Amino acid sequence: MRLTAKYTKIIGLCAMCLCLLSAQACDRRQASDNQVEGETTDTLAPLRTGAQQWLAGDLAALQGQRVGIVANHTSLVDGLHLVDTLLARGITVQKVFAPEHGFRGTADAGEAVASGTDPRTGLPIISLYGNNKKPTPAQMADLDVVVFDIQDVGSRHYTYISTMTYVMEAAAARGIPFFVLDRPNPNGWYVDGPVLEPAHHSFIGMHSVPIVHGMTIGEYATMVNEEGWLEDGAKVDLRVIPCTGYTHAMRWAETGLDWVPPSPNLGTAYAAYLYPALCWFEPTPVSVGRGTDSAFTLVGAPWYQPAGPEARTPGQRDFFGLQALPFAFTPRSLPGKSKFPKYQDESCQGLDFQNEVPGPALLRAGVALLAEFYGQHQAEGLKEPFFRKGFARWPGNETLQAQIEAGESTEAIYASWQPGVEAFKAVRARYLMYP
Repeated sequence: MRLTAKYTKIIGLCAMCLCLLSAQACDRRQASDNQVEGETTDTLAPLRTGAQQWLAGDLAALQGQRVGIVANHTSLVDGLHLVDTLLARGITVQKVFAPEHGFRGTADAGEAVASGTDPRTGLPIISLYGNNKKPTPAQMADLDVVVFDIQDVGSRHYTYISTMTYVMEAAAARGIPFFVLDRPNPNGWYVDGPVLEPAHHSFIGMHSVPIVHGMTIGEYATMVNEEGWLEDGAKVDLRVIPCTGYTHAMRWAETGLDWVPPSPNLGTAYAAYLYPALCWFEPTPVSVGRGTDSAFTLVGAPWYQPAGPEARTPGQRDFFGLQALPFAFTPRSLPGKSKFPKYQDESCQGLDFQNEVPGPALLRAGVALLAEFYGQHQAEGLKEPFFRKGFARWPGNETLQAQIEAGESTEAIYASWQPGVEAFKAVRARYLMYP
């Protein structure tokens, strides 16, 4: 009887443990299911980037190999640049490929980035922005391995994923391994925005994905490779080094990582949060704050009335929960950030954003803002067209412009792209590496 009682107690304890584990697993699944609504979860383990994980090992895959690195100023590991760390470990770094904004991240958006020599290391720097967006066979000829380590933002418009795709193609053509050292996605907690239509593929949108794809750079690379999106359906020998302790429910503040601006005008994690909802203002006569220290946290123009044309007293505005205050700013030339900003030295009236909302509300707010600015622009009778040539590349279709011009409601516009989002989620699900 004592033996039976003993085992009964043990079985009871085991059952309690299983219940707790089951409840925790259920909670995590629920958090993952709710990620589109912006829910968060506690970190399951201390977050370490793919680069941190990799450098903790012996780097056997790089020993004796001629290595090409795709990197920029965000390629930091415990405060040190990946290139410097690899050189100190005796790895033969043959050259560095630099994306938009350059190896040190000081070039403005769209600014030509020249190839040259890194003064700190003496390594050749090959620019992959401008006329040479894809490494040539000659540039790849002396490489045995390519390593990619860049902090992405999680928006289709951000050109780092386009650069990665081109380098994957070059590595596939040479038949050499392509390593991706994964990093958290600051906008990896939701998926939304119109899916790019093939007719509007460009360097700011190479693949038919929503504006916010909700994938880490490693997950995205796997999708591109396995879906046959490389040139001629080629596949590269892809090896992703994952993060630990990361979940797709995380906001940036929960990662515990310092924010290193991935480009000169995304100076804060808040700017990166707002970027997907504001980026389609770029090909319009509306400033997103370039030429200030608060780019992508405000919008405005000299002709804009922040309170709306019907209001007499300016006050706090609310766009689907995204709050903004009237704000005046004057863009200035800021070398290294924006040399020739829109409305340089002109006073602009605009909105300064204050808070965060779930992803669906953020994208709705972006549509509502676009419609409001368009309406005021038309009311002013300005000669310059609101939607500039090439606008369709930003939403990825010609539909959004037509919807805004026709005065369709924000809810109708938002609903129109949801079937595409749901279809993409089914593809995305096959390549997720994190809960």
